[in-house]
Amino acid sequence: QVQLIESGGGLVQTGGSLRLSCVFFGRDFSAYIMGWFRQAPGKERELVAQITSGGSTNYDDSVKGRFTISRDHLKSTVFLQMNSLKPDDTAVYTCGARAMFRSEYADWGQGTQVTVSS
Repeated sequence: QVQLIESGGGLVQTGGSLRLSCVFFGRDFSAYIMGWFRQAPGKERELVAQITSGGSTNYDDSVKGRFTISRDHLKSTVFLQMNSLKPDDTAVYTCGARAMFRSEYADWGQGTQVTVSS
């Protein structure tokens, strides 16, 4: 019942910036916690950043101070602003949605590739 469409990935140089977007198609965007995940080849998927409907956020330590997650309720969109990018940030980034009454994320976007050259 939820579809997530991501955009904004690409190839950037070390130290560059990128802004990812994820549009939420479904009912009641405000009822979902939204998150950005990433997965590099050979590694497990990890939660990068998360934001509640009220705007509370949490970040993986590896991106604190560099990445910012935000959401626009009028546009039903979640963003991930990525600054000071490093080669270690290279991964497929995927947005996810979790209904507030659920314990796990259940809806996912298609993923967008972020590559940071050294």
